[in-house]
Amino acid sequence: MSLFVPNRFRGRLIVVEGIDGSGKSTQISLLSHWLRSQGYAVAFSEWNSSPLVRQATRRGKKKEMFTPTTFSLIHATDFADRMESYILPLVKSGAIVCADRYAYTAFARDVARGVSRRWVRNLYRFAIHPNLSFYFRVPLDVALGRILGGRDALKYYEAGMDLGLARDVEESFRIFQGRILDEYEAMAPEMGFHIIDATLSIEEQQRRMREIVVEVLGESLKNGILRAPAGAEVNGYTAGAS
Repeated sequence: MSLFVPNRFRGRLIVVEGIDGSGKSTQISLLSHWLRSQGYAVAFSEWNSSPLVRQATRRGKKKEMFTPTTFSLIHATDFADRMESYILPLVKSGAIVCADRYAYTAFARDVARGVSRRWVRNLYRFAIHPNLSFYFRVPLDVALGRILGGRDALKYYEAGMDLGLARDVEESFRIFQGRILDEYEAMAPEMGFHIIDATLSIEEQQRRMREIVVEVLGESLKNGILRAPAGAEVNGYTAGAS
């Protein structure tokens, strides 16, 4: 039995996954701009961005209130709202949706926090199956260096400090993100991830992504995807912009 609902609509769903600091956000942004420059109707979706629960999530994180189970449930609620009100309508219309993280993030993070693997996967069984899923593989020390190079400190939940893994925040990050990395690696063959070496240059990673998109989605891009005139907007994103 398939884990997700098959995508039988005109549009396509492309997702990226990886641990924090893998560079996936940069790559999916570049890919979405490139697809728009080709004239396709493209929209973008981020993890944990639903207006319905965003404020509640921020308050919970700020006060360090979440247990592993409540953390899992609030993210599932966020995902369900975005799926119903944003992702699904766009895919039905024939647009390409580029998603920075998908249900696989929950499968990795929640299980790393000790939540039942079977239970988490059951939460997301309503989601549509992505047409293309990229996994950005990166060593922990490289990821940590990138994060600390861009800001002063690691975040509480990002480092898994809620789990009591270590007193030192960097050590806690290594342990927690290492668990997440293990989950991604175990999922990769099962989920059919296209693995990108995230230590390569930004340009080389993007080149490989575009090659895979053309190879896997080529025919559907030619015949089924909604086209958007340069300057037209799809949910706030301009087609043909770079």
